[in-house]
Amino acid sequence: MDSKTTPQFDIKSFPGKVKPLPGGGNIIASSIEGVVNWSRSNSLWPLVFGTSCCAIEMMSAASAKHDWSRFGFEVARASPRQADLIICAGTIVYKMAPVLKRLYDQMPDPKYVIAMGACTISGGPFFYNSYSVVRGIDHIVPVDVYIAGCPPRPEALLNALIALQNRIKEGGPREKINIGF
Repeated sequence: MDSKTTPQFDIKSFPGKVKPLPGGGNIIASSIEGVVNWSRSNSLWPLVFGTSCCAIEMMSAASAKHDWSRFGFEVARASPRQADLIICAGTIVYKMAPVLKRLYDQMPDPKYVIAMGACTISGGPFFYNSYSVVRGIDHIVPVDVYIAGCPPRPEALLNALIALQNRIKEGGPREKINIGF
């Protein structure tokens, strides 16, 4: 692999100062909180919860063309106990709501949620003609990032993942992020 395709360590994103020693080696000056937030943001392990057409776009974001592993989302987990991010993509019905809540509760803290697509955010076009569709997963679990679209493109999901990474790096309050509104 050449250096153009190999991800390199970006010293500008590191939350502190790296000072070289005269005899070799380095000294790092930073706060523990800054280093912990930086490492958390670069090692998010997603739990995928896909129920309809948005899930196909989510799978495409993990494929070779878009490759979300370049951004630190390498390990997609099937177990909520090993994940710290749940990507919910697709229509959620009331029968599925307790399962989603149970998965969210089983995730270790800190945990993050991305709502992907119109059906996940607001029930989509199915809410008005069906009694069984939940009008947004924010009635079930707290959502950190909303991705608009029907279905949203894989690039929008990558943009949302990067926005969530930046929010975690800052270590600020957990506010909602809107992508594509």
